[in-house]
Amino acid sequence: MIKKLDLQDYINKLSALFAREKSHIIEGDIRKNFEYIKKFSNKDFKAPMEVKNLDKELIHLKKFGDLSHLQIFEFIKIINYFLYLKSRNWQDLADWFEKIKIPDEIIKISKHYNEKGEVIGFEEIDIINQKIKETKAQIRGQLYKYINSRKLEPFLVDRQIHLHSGEETLLLRGGYNKILDAEILGRSANGFFYVFPRGIEKLKKELDNLESKKEEILYTIAKDFSNTLRKWVKFLDFINKEFDKFDSIQARVFMAKNENLEFIIPSKTKKMYLKNFCHPALHDCKPINLEWEKQVLIITGVNAGGKTMLLKSILASAFMAKYLLPMKIRENSIIPHFKDIKAIIDDPQNVKNDISTFAGRIKQFKEVFYKENTLIGVDEIELGTDANEAASLFKVIIEEIMKKNRIVITTHHKRLASLLAQNEEVELLAAVYDEKNQKPTYDFIKGTIGKSYAFETAKRYGIPLNIINKAKEEYSEDLEKLDALIEKSAELEFIQKQKIKELDSELEDVKLLKESLINQKQQFNETIQKEKEKLLKEYNEAIKAAKEAIKAKSIKDAHRKLNEANKIKSKIKTKKEEIKKEFKVGDTVKYNHTVGEIIELKGKNALVEFDGKKLLVPKSSLNHYLLPVKKRAQIIKPKPTKVDVKLDLHGMRLEEALEKTEEFLNNAALAGLEEVIIYHGLGKGILAKGVTELLKNHPLVKSFKDAPPNMGGFGAKLIKL
Repeated sequence: MIKKLDLQDYINKLSALFAREKSHIIEGDIRKNFEYIKKFSNKDFKAPMEVKNLDKELIHLKKFGDLSHLQIFEFIKIINYFLYLKSRNWQDLADWFEKIKIPDEIIKISKHYNEKGEVIGFEEIDIINQKIKETKAQIRGQLYKYINSRKLEPFLVDRQIHLHSGEETLLLRGGYNKILDAEILGRSANGFFYVFPRGIEKLKKELDNLESKKEEILYTIAKDFSNTLRKWVKFLDFINKEFDKFDSIQARVFMAKNENLEFIIPSKTKKMYLKNFCHPALHDCKPINLEWEKQVLIITGVNAGGKTMLLKSILASAFMAKYLLPMKIRENSIIPHFKDIKAIIDDPQNVKNDISTFAGRIKQFKEVFYKENTLIGVDEIELGTDANEAASLFKVIIEEIMKKNRIVITTHHKRLASLLAQNEEVELLAAVYDEKNQKPTYDFIKGTIGKSYAFETAKRYGIPLNIINKAKEEYSEDLEKLDALIEKSAELEFIQKQKIKELDSELEDVKLLKESLINQKQQFNETIQKEKEKLLKEYNEAIKAAKEAIKAKSIKDAHRKLNEANKIKSKIKTKKEEIKKEFKVGDTVKYNHTVGEIIELKGKNALVEFDGKKLLVPKSSLNHYLLPVKKRAQIIKPKPTKVDVKLDLHGMRLEEALEKTEEFLNNAALAGLEEVIIYHGLGKGILAKGVTELLKNHPLVKSFKDAPPNMGGFGAKLIKL
């Protein structure tokens, strides 16, 4: 798969960042790993040392074997690195590092190795090391005496001590044996002799004895250390796996930082939305922007127009998201989760397996027939057989496979594309050709079948014009008209389906709105009736109290009764029933002077599409908008009449300033402005920082920078929408 998608160089680059060799697959829960990746991306830490695979060493310990100091030190590298990570005291990673409790016995062992892996901290070893050092110095001193000897001078090749096979020696010419009794340890490329004088053999034996004694002591220490490690073999197994997990994460983090890449976690949604994606194999990449929601995507159009690369890019993006591999993409892109990814790209014909291209293709399709939730990519689907027969066969095959899987197809065969396009779960995408300059644009347009431009491509690559003209004659005018008719028919069918879908959606909205209004009216009438009954009861009580005042025997009693009636009257209040603003996705709403459609609800805010622009606005600023029936098929969306190109935030609190900025950007986008300026001033930098953070991730902002000195300098931002 990696090779088919041209990702081998990319994977090799990632592998070079691993502390030890491993697969690109990251073990464990994908969401937890994604969370760790995001946390480590915001931290500075040193990369781990290179570490060997320790599976064999763990098995050796379990079988009561002893490890060498080199093997023990590989474990110590891991222990020391986790001690380093734990010492960073990262609170947001405490759930991981706090569960790694390193035993004191192992920490004690780790202190007996220096950075080179040499054993330290034992007095006996220190004494022997000192004696070895002194003996080597004596041997070297004796060798220099021979070098400075006048008798030996004619036979010296140079006045240096040479290291040969781990031994210090002299390099002499032939005939030296008349002057010096020495052991020959080897010969140089020029025929000279590496020799060790027998006169200092006693020192050499003493050195060998010291080295042997040291090895015996080191062996005993290694055996003791192995016994200790054996008690903690389950912990070593655990921390070895944890290191592999961390290694997979740190390599991804460093790769993303080095190359300014993003991570996308696979989503449970069906929609795939690639924004500014670049395939890692492309150096001068034209970013891909793609929206795909249906089961099948058919890519047609011009030869050498980027169809295969688009297919590989779609599969590669899904592959990289599945394994949390960093990629060049906008972080608000959406990539669905797929259980598996299958690429049917290369020509399966092979002399060794004695299989034809078409037979090989059919065999590849058989392999994916019973898969589920798999992303399948097929390049040149009709390859290797009669295109007309293939159209009928592959239509049925694709319609069966698409029931449980998503499929991306490239084809030049218009009949297959037109047959499949009749299915509501099929999208068309055509490569665009620049007819004026006679070259592909590497752009794509939705909803139509593209022309191959075979003759134009042949001309661009140097085929003689007379050959091309002859081919055009052979092709005939009738076939060309038929191709044009198929393309036009597919395009008209797509447009018609879109209109029917829009009208059905609008009709459903009208029905829902009607039901909502009927319910609101009924609730309102019930409320009014209850209020009437309550008022009538209260007025009857007031009238009753007034009548009792008239019948009173004394003026004092009459006044008292009238006061009671007035109190009852003053408590009677009429209530205005406020109808709450309730919205749902798909509602047509009005914001200021602009009409749009709600596409998503987010708490107190709503994401509304106004004439192709998506804005996040408070629900309190919206009102329901019901179009006249005759105009519902074509919504007219007027733009704000008065929109300033500048916004001054001086003197505002941060919260108020950000609210004003959001509203200003929305209105500017609706008005079609391409560039605006915001003045936030310098001050303590609070407004400047807040506005900058808002602009960084705002969907309406293409880019922004500090204004020129004559327009406010560091106290203002110049923004392109």
